[in-house]
Amino acid sequence: MKTDIVLAGVGGQGILTIATILGAAALKENLYLKQAEVHGMSQRGGDVQSNLRISSEPIHSDLIPKNGADLIVSLEPMEALRYLPFLSKDGWIVTNSVPFVNIDNYPQQEEVEAALSLHGRLVMFDMEQVAKEVATQRSSNLVLLGAASPFIDIQPEKIIEAITNVFASKGEKVVSANIAAFQAGRVRATEQM
Repeated sequence: MKTDIVLAGVGGQGILTIATILGAAALKENLYLKQAEVHGMSQRGGDVQSNLRISSEPIHSDLIPKNGADLIVSLEPMEALRYLPFLSKDGWIVTNSVPFVNIDNYPQQEEVEAALSLHGRLVMFDMEQVAKEVATQRSSNLVLLGAASPFIDIQPEKIIEAITNVFASKGEKVVSANIAAFQAGRVRATEQM
């Protein structure tokens, strides 16, 4: 088993929280893990990307080569498009459909969606809206994690356990909201596949 994941978004969206949760879940399943983070800007709104490699065998590099990712997971559609060269031909894109417009020349949303759709293996929906329906908008990153989870060879129960551990210090209400967001994202992705 091997899963190479490019996590992408902008600062403040919770991409690195997803990496932390998946890393904890992978370790609970006794899997090997390598992670490399790239922060375009450490402030809210800057490009954030993480390579996450999970395997049942030892991993020798923490970077995913071009055409090597099994999955691009993004809370911002243009960021998913930016990392498309890293996606394998059989890989999947899981992305929020709502853009985070933080540059003057941000392309038209229809253009970004059309370019992503050309790949064919795409799960894309309004993750912020789903998060608002089941928890809070701040949980949209957990909706994204839930949507990506069918493509990751880790038991959902282990991911939920990791969510519980990561958010335990924030109280039961926050833990429950994040688990609800994860489960809602998983359901929506399964419906789109």
